[in-house]
Amino acid sequence: MISKSSIETVFETARVEEVIGDFVNLKRAGSNLKGLSPFVDEKSPSFMVSPVKQIWKDFSSGKGGNVVSFLMEHEHFTYPEAIRYLAKKYNIELEETVQTDEDLAVANEKESMYLVSEFASKYFQDILLNNEEGKAIGLSYFKERGFTSDTIKKFNLGYSPESWDAFTKEALGKGYKLEFLDKTGLSIVKEDKQFDRFKGRVMFPIQSMSGRVLGFGGRILTNDKKAAKYLNSPESEIYHKSKVLYGIYHAKQAIAKQNNCYLVEGYTDVIQFNQAGIENVVASSGTALTPDQIRLINRLTPNITVLFDGDAAGLRASVRGIDLILEAGMNVRVCTFPDGDDPDSFAKKTSYDDLVIYLEENAKDFIQFKASLLMLDAKNDPIKKADLIRDMVVSISKIPDRIKREIYIQECARIMDISEDVLFNTLAQLVKKDLSEANKQYKEEQKAFDVVKNDSTAPTSKVDIQYELEHTIIQILLLYGNVEEDFEDVVYKTNEEGEVYEHKEINKYKVYQRIFLSLQEDEVELANPVFKTIYTNLIAYYNHNENVNIEHYLQQVPEEIANEVTTIVMNEEREVLHNWEVKQIVVKQKNKTIAQFTSETILTLRWFLVNKIIDELKQNLLNKSEETENNNETLSLVVDYLGLTTMFSKKLGRVMSRH
Repeated sequence: MISKSSIETVFETARVEEVIGDFVNLKRAGSNLKGLSPFVDEKSPSFMVSPVKQIWKDFSSGKGGNVVSFLMEHEHFTYPEAIRYLAKKYNIELEETVQTDEDLAVANEKESMYLVSEFASKYFQDILLNNEEGKAIGLSYFKERGFTSDTIKKFNLGYSPESWDAFTKEALGKGYKLEFLDKTGLSIVKEDKQFDRFKGRVMFPIQSMSGRVLGFGGRILTNDKKAAKYLNSPESEIYHKSKVLYGIYHAKQAIAKQNNCYLVEGYTDVIQFNQAGIENVVASSGTALTPDQIRLINRLTPNITVLFDGDAAGLRASVRGIDLILEAGMNVRVCTFPDGDDPDSFAKKTSYDDLVIYLEENAKDFIQFKASLLMLDAKNDPIKKADLIRDMVVSISKIPDRIKREIYIQECARIMDISEDVLFNTLAQLVKKDLSEANKQYKEEQKAFDVVKNDSTAPTSKVDIQYELEHTIIQILLLYGNVEEDFEDVVYKTNEEGEVYEHKEINKYKVYQRIFLSLQEDEVELANPVFKTIYTNLIAYYNHNENVNIEHYLQQVPEEIANEVTTIVMNEEREVLHNWEVKQIVVKQKNKTIAQFTSETILTLRWFLVNKIIDELKQNLLNKSEETENNNETLSLVVDYLGLTTMFSKKLGRVMSRH
């Protein structure tokens, strides 16, 4: 268990914009920051971060909360894991008790797999640096590749011994279960035998964006033709090859800062570029680029530069990924290296300054790249040239932005010496075909559902008034709860003649006090269970803290209500009025009339609840038999409650219709 004081220190130190900025490219939007949702695929940013209130809200997925809840949602951390991650990031020493065997036993399966993977990473690196076999084989290999000691440690490179079960034995001896060694793919279990998957290989740990070890890539160092040169961890609960990018943990900040991501093919390409001083580089780990991997980059930058080696066959195979990048609405450039060179070898022999210049001067627009690549095949063959042009237009058709499409068509026409009209007509046909296919698919999907005709007699849906009023009360408590305001109280007094009259008094209350007293007076409880929980929690917070800081409350808000609380606060930030003053239209802001806004909301809720009672009483009257029941008492109650609604209407300064 982590101590309460340590948790408070973490919350006080951690900055939500800094933490989320490691995962999402954020840009200033007024007092807030905006970026693309890390939870859903979107092209318009709807992810908001409030540095002032230290909260975030994703309007696409509906998720929201504080810095800890973000890590729990994005990285699938448990609460303690998120706290430890933040403590490590901000160099905070945590006070916590040592985990017992029982604590380890209750850890979930996923977490157990993470722990095993982390242990494996440390084990492989220890073997590489401190074991004779590891130093003689693994370390020598990395040194031959030109990797420095700092680089080896930075990427946690390692070595798995040639022995059949060296790692498995060590892990079992340390108390790790064979079940999780098997599920992570680190060990292969067959009946009563188990052996290491990666024996005799140098090891490349594959990390998530937060730095958690998800899986491994292992390279064999012998000339065994029966064994695969590179071997990856199998798919598991924590490792999905198509959804991870090698090097993203080390590259994320540089990608966001440089507003560009270099995409390479292999592990050593990434490492060599990093060592050369270019850190904004990731690898697809030898697989064809996937939409999930593109989405991962798009969270950080809309710009990708794909780095290919000079092998023509490899180029043609890899160029297919460019269409996926274009389809995601991203900007893509392509850079190739001289024949015989790949990113690894070129970076190794080139200084940082020369490497930067080369990348800048040789990065081509994808149209130019495709033209130069495929024109070699076409040469003077008109049929091949026609196929080439069509291939380029197909790529352009993937771009969602119409303006970009037009610009690329013009560029293509210039390069290929062909009429723009022809290209535009071809593009129109392709776009029309795509739309037709999408429409056809949609119709097929709809066939599964029965057709329901509109019924004009069917009742229209009504706004849940009570829900909206209770939502507003919670909103007021969150935004203005600790503000002190002048409230009007009406008390009834008797004059010398014995007549009762209204006397108005102005009293100072904090907003939360006024709401609490008003609801307490009428014995009103919020009906919505979530709002009720938030209300109870908020009132308790205000009562137990003399120097109330709502930002502090938002940081430590209980997990079960964090999302709803954040939604209410961030919706207020999102719905900003336009500059009406310029148009000579004066708009009253809620924060300028807090007392009035609070009083009106409470009165309206009271009015609504009384009307509900009246409706229930009327229904009871209809259900009763006049011969057997005396309705005088019920009728008297109805009259009394109607008198209350009249009083509420008077106080509100308007006649409120019940229909």
